[in-house]
Amino acid sequence: MPTLTFHGHSCFVLEHGGKRVIFDPFLSGNPKADVKPADLPHLDGVLVTHGHADHLGDAVAIAKQHAATLVAPYELALYCGDRGVEDANGMGIGGSREFPFGHVKLVAAVHGGVVEGEASGGKGGYTSFPCGFVVAMGGQRVYHAGDTALTLDMQLLEGQVDVMCVPIGDHYTMGPEDAARAVGFVKPRVAIPMHFGTFPAIDTDPKRFQSAVGARAEVVVLQPGQSYSF
Repeated sequence: MPTLTFHGHSCFVLEHGGKRVIFDPFLSGNPKADVKPADLPHLDGVLVTHGHADHLGDAVAIAKQHAATLVAPYELALYCGDRGVEDANGMGIGGSREFPFGHVKLVAAVHGGVVEGEASGGKGGYTSFPCGFVVAMGGQRVYHAGDTALTLDMQLLEGQVDVMCVPIGDHYTMGPEDAARAVGFVKPRVAIPMHFGTFPAIDTDPKRFQSAVGARAEVVVLQPGQSYSF
């Protein structure tokens, strides 16, 4: 039975059968994170949706510490490889691959992709397309939407997703109402809101999302440190 553990903002650890992957490991500097990078259990994969600092976060350091496979859009993977990640797998939107920890497919997201932070001299670089991930592990399929607007492309995932992690914070991504429409497009069994409450600009009440989703899916609201098994 796979388990998703929320670590604040858009960071989750997905585990099953002794294998673990982390999505968008923004932990250092995250006021909502419940763990530090050094406190994470062993990780087999690091999946990064795009290069903004609140998603790329600690990915390079974590991948190096755990000798983990890093999966990201192609240009972002090059950036991470240039910074010492030995197993950096750059993929394109629509591409998929079987890894020892599970099957990973990159799907479209509508957002920015520039790499931010001290490592890029504060100017940004390695501009790439953002993505979402559909990860199959333990017979279940998890869609981590990354940062995205509502898009009709989400309808292509109908019937292919068990659990959907969806941004609801508005301002930079979908707000609660558009996120609820996204759930209607994808039709997962379970929807888990993310990317809200970390900063004032995205201080959105997840109850608005839950109400807007209605009977379209079960909504599970996780606090940092909480887990959901499915």
